[in-house]
Amino acid sequence: MVKEKFLLDTNTFITPYKSYYPFDLAPSFWKQLLPKLSSGNVSVLDIVQAEILKGDDELSEYIKSVPNINICSIKNSQIIIKYAEVLNYIQSSGLYTERALREWSRPDVADPWLIATARTYDYTLITFETSAGKITTASNKPKIPDIGAKFGIKIENLFYFMREMGFSL
Repeated sequence: MVKEKFLLDTNTFITPYKSYYPFDLAPSFWKQLLPKLSSGNVSVLDIVQAEILKGDDELSEYIKSVPNINICSIKNSQIIIKYAEVLNYIQSSGLYTERALREWSRPDVADPWLIATARTYDYTLITFETSAGKITTASNKPKIPDIGAKFGIKIENLFYFMREMGFSL
């Protein structure tokens, strides 16, 4: 039986930390997440980890404390090829502006790398980002669910992940 594999967006850490599950009010969330981050079916991109570590806060300390965190490097030729395909779609689809392409092309923007990695390894991408809906004029803000759908990526939110991974708060 194939077990679903997950790739976590930065906001699946920052949003719970700041809004739903602060460390002092919901320590059980973070305790349950800890072993999942070291399991073979949950991954964090190196660029996502770097973004979290920039925070220099309790969340960054938590990420540093995860033993054997399953980090996926974007320096993989298959991921790089799919990253280029994502950016090519942004450029050629007619749905997004040049500004959108410039933003998603920045080296510190994880979104296109998340989609490329999810495609490469058949991950379910976990994010709080939601679809922009039907785009009627060229947009400056591509959304992970919209671009992911174009490439057949399964996109779910943190609560789906928690249910699938057996969290109980």
